[in-house]
Amino acid sequence: MRRGIPAAAVTLGLVLALTACSGSGDDSTGGATSETTAGGGASEDALVIWVDETRQAAVESAAQAFEDENDVAVEVVLKNFEDIRTDFLAQVPTGEGPDLTVGAHDWLGELTTNGVVAPIELGDTAGEFLPIAIEAFTEDGQVYGLPYAIENVALIRNTALATEAPSTWDAAVAAGQAAGTPYQVLIQTSTEGDPYTYYPLQTSFGAPVFVQNEDGTYTSELAMGGAPGQAFATWLQAQGQAGTLSTDITYDIAVEAFKNGESPFIIGGPWMIEQFEGLELSIDPVPSAGGEPAQPFVGVQGFYVSAQSDNALLANDFLVNYVATDEVQLALYEAGNRPPALASAAEEASADPITAGFLAVGEDALPMPSIPEMGSVWAFWGVTEANILSGAAEPVAAWDKMIADIQAAIGS
Repeated sequence: MRRGIPAAAVTLGLVLALTACSGSGDDSTGGATSETTAGGGASEDALVIWVDETRQAAVESAAQAFEDENDVAVEVVLKNFEDIRTDFLAQVPTGEGPDLTVGAHDWLGELTTNGVVAPIELGDTAGEFLPIAIEAFTEDGQVYGLPYAIENVALIRNTALATEAPSTWDAAVAAGQAAGTPYQVLIQTSTEGDPYTYYPLQTSFGAPVFVQNEDGTYTSELAMGGAPGQAFATWLQAQGQAGTLSTDITYDIAVEAFKNGESPFIIGGPWMIEQFEGLELSIDPVPSAGGEPAQPFVGVQGFYVSAQSDNALLANDFLVNYVATDEVQLALYEAGNRPPALASAAEEASADPITAGFLAVGEDALPMPSIPEMGSVWAFWGVTEANILSGAAEPVAAWDKMIADIQAAIGS
């Protein structure tokens, strides 16, 4: 999957309001225990797991081992990842849906608000994961997901074009100019913006999206308004005016240009790497544009247990004793290129310097907020950044209006 903010993040509320989704339109595939079920519904006779194509083979292998050792049937149902959250929210309250599903940690607030997920009991196993992975799936002191992968953007550097990692944005631009390439730094943008990819640059101005509590959890108080946010907006328009950044650069254009040696740098994630075969790469921290640390979002992928599952104990057993193993976590890593969430598996995967680089940058990253209010932020954030960057809007006025619009949407 390409990382960025898909349109579904903006329109999900509308989709849920208008659509009563079912699993009847999704394919279910083979494997030792996979079979088609009516909507992929859970039953007392089998443990039903929703997966997407990327995770399918690794989960089927773990499911086979679970079946063999526990005399329990497991049905692995293939779903489009883009459909999972909507279908899960629609089906679980009716008693349908799976016992377990793959999902992202930033779904958590919406899933708990709607009462469709149950806490899991990790016990001592919790200490075996990277701390940020557990933090991301924790709400009100309870853990609601078994993490298997973490992901974040970093500065991907073509070492043939830039021999050193730039410590500041200006240094990166200067290195790009010295390289004589068409682009100094590539960032996917488009006319809809991409605040996920731009976030480390925004945080370097001291403008994180929400205020955090001491334990790292997020409040619903916006923190990206005022002078820090305005400074970022002003800088953003200056980059557009200088031609350094542009809304003409989509994901595909950015990746193709970097692959062809048209820039020494691209800000992106591990999902891009396989397209850069043949290039000598280094994974470096995103350089600061505003003087403070550039902290990207970190996303965590995991498995949720349905609040309506009749097999909650079996589901918990499968997660803690089968998914939370080096073998399965590394299989999921090989399938999706995201570093494992289990610390021992992450250490083994770090033999690859690319993986080690993303993990190192992720140590200073911030969990993407999973609170329900985050949905109201995406609707205004990206398009505002794009309009500022393109020169279609005055930066300070547009940023202040965005903050007011978000506050009105979240009722603060």
